[in-house]
Amino acid sequence: MAKIDIEKLKHILHRNESDIQKINDILNDIAMELQIEQAEKEARPPIVKKQFITLIADNEGVLVDRDFASWVLQIPEEANPQAVIDKIHQSAYTYNATPKGSRFPVKSMGETLESVSAKIFKENDVWVKTKIPVLAVSCKNQIPQG
Repeated sequence: MAKIDIEKLKHILHRNESDIQKINDILNDIAMELQIEQAEKEARPPIVKKQFITLIADNEGVLVDRDFASWVLQIPEEANPQAVIDKIHQSAYTYNATPKGSRFPVKSMGETLESVSAKIFKENDVWVKTKIPVLAVSCKNQIPQG
């Protein structure tokens, strides 16, 4: 929507409308709408800064020279990355308590990340960026010299 300065709008109304009372009613209406919009803006919760994390499916507990299925998630910046697993479990419990979840319950992390709605995850401060797992490859944090 195009934004216009209130003074410009006043000038345009005075030029095109001769009834001063009508112009004042319009301007008062606009001022009230602007106040309502400003109040709604202030009532919105602040934007949550998030950090990316990768959850790696490591069933054997060994990360060397293997490929693993992983999911990319976001959590609030100040949140503990270790707590994300509990938050995913809580999201699964919440989903399984719904009518759809009681018909098709999720039983694994993969099913949870793929099936549970974003709304349920958001309630637990988790944002799933990849519902389908992606490959994670382990590497050494060094560049060979020479």
